Amino acid sequence: MKLEDIQNILKEINYPGFSRDIVSFGMVKNISIHDSKIHIVLQINSENEDILNQLTTDIKEKLYNMDLDDIQIDIQKPENQTVQSTDNQNEISKNRIDGVEHIIAIASGKGGVGKSTISVNLAAALSKKYRVGLLDLDIYGPSLPQLVGLKQQPEMNKYKKIIPLEKFNMRLMSFGFINSENAPTVWRGPMVSRMTQQFFEDVVWGKLDFLILDLPPGTGDIQLTLVQKLALTGAVMVTTPQKLALLDVKKGADMFRKVNTPVLGVIENMTHFLCPHCNQTSQIFPGFSGEEESKRLDVPLLGQISLSSEIAQSADEGTPYVKKFPESPITLEYEKISSNIKELSYK
Repeated sequence: MKLEDIQNILKEINYPGFSRDIVSFGMVKNISIHDSKIHIVLQINSENEDILNQLTTDIKEKLYNMDLDDIQIDIQKPENQTVQSTDNQNEISKNRIDGVEHIIAIASGKGGVGKSTISVNLAAALSKKYRVGLLDLDIYGPSLPQLVGLKQQPEMNKYKKIIPLEKFNMRLMSFGFINSENAPTVWRGPMVSRMTQQFFEDVVWGKLDFLILDLPPGTGDIQLTLVQKLALTGAVMVTTPQKLALLDVKKGADMFRKVNTPVLGVIENMTHFLCPHCNQTSQIFPGFSGEEESKRLDVPLLGQISLSSEIAQSADEGTPYVKKFPESPITLEYEKISSNIKELSYK
């Protein structure tokens, strides 16, 4: 019996309550074989003994059916998960937004990979089944007003809290809604950090299942403020196929892991060109950065988004692509990604 054979068997075992297997969830951290003994190490962020016991039983039953009976299974808590603690040093990083169940950061190491387009379409796909908010945190170059076709300013309630705008069944907030579109933003780091924190503390988001954060590229003041002040469910890294994009996305992913923020998975954008006439795909950019980075991080490749002129068209018109082209193969891919993120968030 080879390691690959055992891994294929484990791919048949779903995490209890979900339709995805424990391998694609990234829960299988190590498999070793010594003589006839098999040692499997799982990393699962759960204290539910019933689930852990059921999972152990399912694995052993599968392997027993293959005439393997000397099996050791160890379950560990992932090192990159925030651990509950009363230590004052950790309290800052545990702040939550009232009423918001899951906070997902969409990040990249460099600009130009289509992160904002992915953020708005992912949020729109999630909003078909869930209560969703979208926060554009790019202070210097906010794009959400254009992507959703809104130019009005949000109102404030009697407590001087900002009420997010609503469109496409989403609650929306961006610095671009507040700042004049003709006024350049020339701010130093501390001012950016204060504005970022204000979006967390002074916006009335209400009850949300998911709050999607569209981060600016890089690992600067906004990212550091975010991971220091807010308890994130996790981050999703966006890249394009080229090696140049991979070099930068690695830096962003490693930053999140260093500050104990889980990386949920990777999305590769512009994987192929999708012909609008025949729906055939052609590879435009060389490389397989999404697959390479997901393997390096040992997290799922959540999806691959094709390049299409219709995506640019819908962005210019201020309508999320998934709303304008509900039957498109690209929309189906966004729906698959949203389903993956839902399962990863609730596991």
